[in-house]
Amino acid sequence: MQHEITKPHPLLDGDGNLIEAGWCRAPILAYNREAIRFPREEIREWDYYFAGNDRYGLGFSTASVGSLHRLSVNFMDFQNNIQANDTAFCTPEESVLRSPPTSDGPLHFSWNGAESRYLRNGGETRLKVVFPNLLDGETLDADLRLEMPGGDTTVVAIPFGDAPGMFYYNHKVNCIRVSGGFTLGGLHYDFDGRDAYSVMDWGRGVWPRRNQWYWGSASGRIGGRPFGFNIGYGFGDTSAATENMVVYDGVMHKLEEVSFLIPDGEASFMKPWKFTSSDSRFEMDFTPVLDRHSNPPPGARYGSDQHQVFGYFTGRAVLDDGTALPVERLFGFAEKVVNRW
Repeated sequence: MQHEITKPHPLLDGDGNLIEAGWCRAPILAYNREAIRFPREEIREWDYYFAGNDRYGLGFSTASVGSLHRLSVNFMDFQNNIQANDTAFCTPEESVLRSPPTSDGPLHFSWNGAESRYLRNGGETRLKVVFPNLLDGETLDADLRLEMPGGDTTVVAIPFGDAPGMFYYNHKVNCIRVSGGFTLGGLHYDFDGRDAYSVMDWGRGVWPRRNQWYWGSASGRIGGRPFGFNIGYGFGDTSAATENMVVYDGVMHKLEEVSFLIPDGEASFMKPWKFTSSDSRFEMDFTPVLDRHSNPPPGARYGSDQHQVFGYFTGRAVLDDGTALPVERLFGFAEKVVNRW
């Protein structure tokens, strides 16, 4: 069953539970932090972007996770198999973090020289991030401009089974054009707005402290038109809706269940993967080029064991009207993440 939510209303009722579980084409449900019936430290709020092409890319995650605020930054050089991952953690009392209640609001984090600013203004989002000592003692300084697409986006409101008051409200956007650039290690990297894309992942909710998810995303063009997809599972009760969707020329095409077939019992992330859907509308081979792996240090109270694998998708995606779109070496990522929040 895939229940589409079509009418705007508050996300939560007076008891802090989801009013309506399902998916929608825009963030039409009103998130109100004050309606949540859990302590503030149990609420999870994050704003994540990946921006890049098949040569290099950046990931930024600014979040409030439990009793910590954090800015996580990832740099990937796909051609030379180089990656750098680091996180600035601090308590809420130590940092400046303004997490907006909507996915189009401004965000600012600052602590100990690490800073992120997400400036959202209608059709353009500007990401300005500074992170000291990211790679070989060098500071990352990024200023990216994102051209937000019109049309449908991916939104889900999902409960967590029998856990009253736990929920996941998520807004993802594919096919975002990227321009601007960044400096790192004495080198300057440019995005010219032609072959680089970004994905936005805006999430709010109350989660179990231990959880796991699978997520995949890619964006590009097919037949001269914007094409992208969002696939994932592993979190919450998705009986009302999955987050599996294809976007083509600004129109959403809803998919049923999608399975990630990771080799060797999910132990070999750099071998070819396969993806298959229960409705036979999403069938892909995936050729990895880099596994961005990060893991918390032993004894850490909060942590995330991440395998975000970048590579090329080849296969087909079928639209709602039955049109089969061939996908040939579309660059993107697929990941398995285990959290201890």
